[in-house]
Amino acid sequence: MKTKLLTHLTMLALAGAAGGAVAGTVPDSYDMLNGNTGSYNYWDETYSGAGCVTCDNAALTGGRGDLTDGIIAADNWFVTEAPVGNGPYVGWTIDPVITFHWNTPVNITSVTFYFDDSNGSGGVSSPASVTVDGTTFPIADPLGSAPFAFVADGLSFSGNDLVVSITRSNSWVFLSEVEFNAAPVPEPETYAMLLAGLGLLGFAVRRRKAMTA
Repeated sequence: MKTKLLTHLTMLALAGAAGGAVAGTVPDSYDMLNGNTGSYNYWDETYSGAGCVTCDNAALTGGRGDLTDGIIAADNWFVTEAPVGNGPYVGWTIDPVITFHWNTPVNITSVTFYFDDSNGSGGVSSPASVTVDGTTFPIADPLGSAPFAFVADGLSFSGNDLVVSITRSNSWVFLSEVEFNAAPVPEPETYAMLLAGLGLLGFAVRRRKAMTA
């Protein structure tokens, strides 16, 4: 009975150290300049923080919107963006810089970006590169003109604020979603609980073997 209890405590400690597979994957907020107006309005109109969501290049801070709402555009901007109202894309005629913020520190190993690539239609193409936490990832123009996902992999970021910048290759860059392979940074107390649980479990196993012998 004691061994089962200690095993259960150790498993709880391991779960705490892992932080869960989903926790931390969505940032608590992101800051950036709003999108621009072209044929339609390419703003982040669902943004929940401070700033004008219907103004070109307005400073948006402290909230979330189109880029982390789980909606990934399946078609080009001229299909999915309504002339009036919100669409899945945010579009810029500048090279946007986006700071993603977590209230508690996270470890991030990769970031996935969902871009449009209409092969120059309306001045929209795949970007030239993305820079994540100071590391630049060149982007090769994919075949065809469908929206595509680009993964910035091999990251070793740990902290609260991840800075991302996108370098355009044409007049516009369109982005519908950003996803993170992230997990919370374990607290020191979690490591202490894990070590204590493993120690007690080892002691119980040795004692049981001694009693059996």
